[in-house]
Amino acid sequence: MSKEILNSIKESLINLDLDRTIDFVKKAIEYGVKPLDIINSMADGMKVVGDMYERGDYFVADLIVASEIFKEVMDILEPLIMREKLKPIGRVVIGTVEGDIHDIGKNLVATMLRANGFEVIDLGVDVSPQKFVEAVKQYKPDIVGMSALLTSTMINMKKVIEALVKEGLRDKVKVIVGGAPLTEKFAKEIGADAYGENAVIAVDICRKLVEELHKSR
Repeated sequence: MSKEILNSIKESLINLDLDRTIDFVKKAIEYGVKPLDIINSMADGMKVVGDMYERGDYFVADLIVASEIFKEVMDILEPLIMREKLKPIGRVVIGTVEGDIHDIGKNLVATMLRANGFEVIDLGVDVSPQKFVEAVKQYKPDIVGMSALLTSTMINMKKVIEALVKEGLRDKVKVIVGGAPLTEKFAKEIGADAYGENAVIAVDICRKLVEELHKSR
């Protein structure tokens, strides 16, 4: 029964059906299905949605709908997860850089990371270099993720990296950047570890970055 209901959760997410997904999640909880199994079925669904986006079958709007569904399910599951104290695979501090208030891409990456077992500290938008530094000191993340949609704010990513270097924190975290105007070349020029072309790719990169960190520690 639990296998069937988990498959139903996955399929309803793939079909972007919020009401059915929530109904199936609530039934799964009633039947005693573990929160982690529900999250894994959701993550499988999000991976399919991501693959469909990569093929051009789904668009950014569909990714956003899927991420909103995932977020609503996580709101239901989080109290149960806290009780079980599930260990995340990595911790990410994420934010849109100073001067930029665009958050759709950043929110999408944050949701996809959560869907794949990461703990995410979302600093929001218009985040100054100092706020990133303070968050790294406070939360001790594995990864710092920065987003920008404006060409005029891209340079602020470099300022964050410089601030991390100045505080002696740069070698303690991996840095990934993303956003419409960015390129792989720009990411390398400013000293980032990686460039996430889209949310799906960003998640895969973050997994690899965490593995690299764990090997080096």
